[in-house]
Amino acid sequence: MTLRLYDTLSRSPRAFEPADPGHVRMYTCGPTVYDRAHIGNFRTFTWEDLLRRYLEWKGWRVTQVMNLTDVDDKTIHAAVERGLTLEEVTEPVIAGFFEDWETLGLEPAEHHPRATEHVAEMIELVETLEEKGYCYEADGSVYFAIGRFPDYGRLARLDPESLRSAGRASGDEEYSKDDPRDFVLWKGGERAEEGDVATWDSPWGPGRPGWHLECSVLAMEYLGPTLDIHTGGVDNIFPHHTNEIAQSEAATGRTFARFWLHAAHLLVEGAKMSKSEGNYFTVPDLVERGHRPSAIRYLLLSAHYRSQLNFTVEGLEQADRALDRIDELGVRLAVAPDRDGGPEASGAPGDASPDPLARAAERARAAFEAALDDDLAVSGALAAVFEFVRDANAVLDSGGGSAAARKAARGFLDDFDAVFGVLSLREGERIAVPAETERWLEQRIAERRRARSEGDFERADAIRDEVAARGFVLEDTPTGTRWKLPGSGAGSAAGVAVPDGGSSPAAGGERDDMD
Repeated sequence: MTLRLYDTLSRSPRAFEPADPGHVRMYTCGPTVYDRAHIGNFRTFTWEDLLRRYLEWKGWRVTQVMNLTDVDDKTIHAAVERGLTLEEVTEPVIAGFFEDWETLGLEPAEHHPRATEHVAEMIELVETLEEKGYCYEADGSVYFAIGRFPDYGRLARLDPESLRSAGRASGDEEYSKDDPRDFVLWKGGERAEEGDVATWDSPWGPGRPGWHLECSVLAMEYLGPTLDIHTGGVDNIFPHHTNEIAQSEAATGRTFARFWLHAAHLLVEGAKMSKSEGNYFTVPDLVERGHRPSAIRYLLLSAHYRSQLNFTVEGLEQADRALDRIDELGVRLAVAPDRDGGPEASGAPGDASPDPLARAAERARAAFEAALDDDLAVSGALAAVFEFVRDANAVLDSGGGSAAARKAARGFLDDFDAVFGVLSLREGERIAVPAETERWLEQRIAERRRARSEGDFERADAIRDEVAARGFVLEDTPTGTRWKLPGSGAGSAAGVAVPDGGSSPAAGGERDDMD
């Protein structure tokens, strides 16, 4: 099947193949490290992680570069306001960023370069643009003259003349320019409000690089003059990515990126995230409130990347329950007894009538891939997963599922997790329980099952209370009874697959509270 991705530049989905067969070169705009990244940032970072994982699942090698903006207006102003060096501001923020990155289970990029490590290369790019006549110097600063680059603004569908008539600039209003449309490449001259927090020598005098310059240099330094994919949030389209294209292509004369992908904004409880509104969250904020990283990651991935995502507490709870359903099937597949299904049970390729469990896995994998091939349509991919969960549980309930078919089913769940990365997080969130305690819990479940089958619901209630007194919860599910710690997922394998018999509690027996 062919992967198609929506390219912002062409405003259309296009079939994707890397320029270098087998190897994808991808640049993802990283954080500005003046303050801890929030969940809106991680909506984009997590989606980019899913894109990376899916490219790898399709068989391509990925080289990803994500920059760390450790010098810009925000980081410098933070240093001046706090009376710190630039490094004293950025180092703890960078450490916190990678803590959150690991908490959400994102794969490490091959390169995480810092802007301050590549100032010399940025100066070289400005010199190249100067030699080619695309920029000019004014009061110690150097500006890119967009009027000299005919294709300026095509990513954002901008008419350069409309920018002139509207008086639009690109965030550099405090610097003198020949044309308000031009953007700064090198910020020099007198900047008393910045002190000497971030200053480098250059052919134009002391100064520092402009923000847009950073990403062009870091992308081309590690990936070459033409990237396969460049990503970021929709707020990066203009001016940042628009200016990246201009300065990069003016310098090289080559296409800067073959595909441009952009993620939509995140809302929190239906509103724009804001500290003043009290709906501003970081990853540690949510974890401290008792939400599991696996549920946070799942919710961040649950909407198509080009659609706004409404991040809510109710959505986190629903994500947790959805993950429980998938996780429980994985545990159940691991402990279900071997079945001798005869010649139809193997589920091997080419079988005329494979085991229904293997057949369900095959259908799910095809639907999963077809959905993600359609511009990463996660809703279709997740629908395939939950249809498989339903079908697989039905097969296991009926006593079906050979060892080979269960292996195929677990293989599909592994495929799902290779892309979404949530089940491995869920596994790591479980708290280890001593084997002796597990055996005791399994005995309690078995004794409670016997009590219920004999109609002794008072005894069944007492066992539930006994287990609760030890700090565990018994949860009755359509597929049996499991034990778990409060607020956690499935506990032991034996606690998931034990079917309960007996009369309905509605007939006057044990209470029916579901934990």
